[in-house]
Amino acid sequence: MSQTVRPLEGLRVIEMGQLLAGPFTGTILAYFGAEVIKVEPPGGDPIRGWREVRDGTSLWYRSLGRNKKSVTLDLKSEQGRALALRLLETADVVVENFRPGLMESWGMGPEQLKERNPGLVYARISGYGQTGPYSSKPGYASVTEGFGGFRYINGEPDKAPVRPNISMGDTVAAIHAALGIALALIQRARPDSGKGQVVDVALYESVFNLMEGIVPEYDGAGVVREPSGTTVTGIVPTNTYRCDDGKYVVIGGNGDSIFKRLMAAA
Repeated sequence: MSQTVRPLEGLRVIEMGQLLAGPFTGTILAYFGAEVIKVEPPGGDPIRGWREVRDGTSLWYRSLGRNKKSVTLDLKSEQGRALALRLLETADVVVENFRPGLMESWGMGPEQLKERNPGLVYARISGYGQTGPYSSKPGYASVTEGFGGFRYINGEPDKAPVRPNISMGDTVAAIHAALGIALALIQRARPDSGKGQVVDVALYESVFNLMEGIVPEYDGAGVVREPSGTTVTGIVPTNTYRCDDGKYVVIGGNGDSIFKRLMAAA
């Protein structure tokens, strides 16, 4: 990709959210040239103080916040909300990952902004989506990974499901949000459009999208895939093997041609 012109240059993104799913969406958009303005509460995004902190700011935040501008606004105050509205009027994209309904309570929901900024692409990330029976429930990655099926298939048979040591659900949702934003911007650029739209991303649906053949296998054959440790059900040799020096090697010979080359090398 050219280093001089990136595909999102000239677009302004207002990032209104905290921790991971919303902010990582902003990070992805900033990779590709968008001007990302992060709105932080007084005291800053909590992730500024998480895990390894150096010179008053976490290393995690330094990575998550790179290529962004930042402004502090107290959205609980009238003045803070008024300033935020002025920013949103100038935006191409807004990203938020608050609980559903909070932006509306501040007068900054998508319908409330439609007249002020009809071309605005409004990305919303939540645990269970903006509508439906679970929409009002808090949705953290740790819970939605289970709700979406990911936790069940991980770990050893007959043992508790295993959590990966990262917030995978947040990151996957952010990638889905960035994709949805890109598609909405393409749609907006059509001669017969010019209008923005809402991109509604649920953490659990993003996780559910990772289930590969698990869903059609259950739907079509009634087969429930069970946890299988470090292997993949029905595919060999794909596993982690311990070597003589105590270290581990991962082998993925899951294909006829690859398996033949593996056997020849062995």
